[in-house]
Amino acid sequence: MTQTTPNYNPKYFSLTEFNCQETNENNMQPEFLEKLDELRKRCGFPFVITSGYRSPNHTIERVKEKAGTHAQGIAADIKAISGTQKHEIVKQALDLGFGGIGVARTFIHVDDRCAFDSSAQPVIWTY
Repeated sequence: MTQTTPNYNPKYFSLTEFNCQETNENNMQPEFLEKLDELRKRCGFPFVITSGYRSPNHTIERVKEKAGTHAQGIAADIKAISGTQKHEIVKQALDLGFGGIGVARTFIHVDDRCAFDSSAQPVIWTY
């Protein structure tokens, strides 16, 4: 079953880029996609989305007690190899108020946990 995100058509992305890699579902939140578009605009270089929405039936999500931010439709992993790109993504993501930022060797995770959960605390981590 493929769902599409209503009420927002991203400027820099196609909605299918965010489809679950295992189920092809897509339940991304429009507010998150708007913020991600703004992040892309501010960074000034193309983003490759390596992971967007994850169905609750996705292998990674099935083992979690509580749905992660990808399963909530409020997270994306952006391919980033160079330190310069990573720095710019993190800098702009912080400026835009993304609540979760993860820095990995080949990607940056951004999520909007604080906007959707008033008890969430902003966090940065490495993989």
